[in-house]
Amino acid sequence: MPAVKKPDPNGMTARQIYYTGRVQGVGFRATVRHIAAGFEVTGWVRNLDDGRVEMQVQTVDAEEMTEFLAAIDESHLAGHIRQREMHIIQPLVGVRGFSIVR
Repeated sequence: MPAVKKPDPNGMTARQIYYTGRVQGVGFRATVRHIAAGFEVTGWVRNLDDGRVEMQVQTVDAEEMTEFLAAIDESHLAGHIRQREMHIIQPLVGVRGFSIVR
């Protein structure tokens, strides 16, 4: 029986991601929030004045992060995303759930 990989309870994987393309006015934020409900992630997503969408997201399991981001890329949003710029960031403090912020 293969070993089951368990999340590191002391570690947190956090990312800041900027999405560019036709990502505003198409339900992008609501769809990302809906996708997030199926994963063990916390964070937020918001529109930026320059037309991009910013997301900050974290999880205790790097594989969960990979799967969450893949689910966004494989959703109906894929046709709207022209570019995804990702940065490793410090864990988010005091964030619960996943929300849309303004």
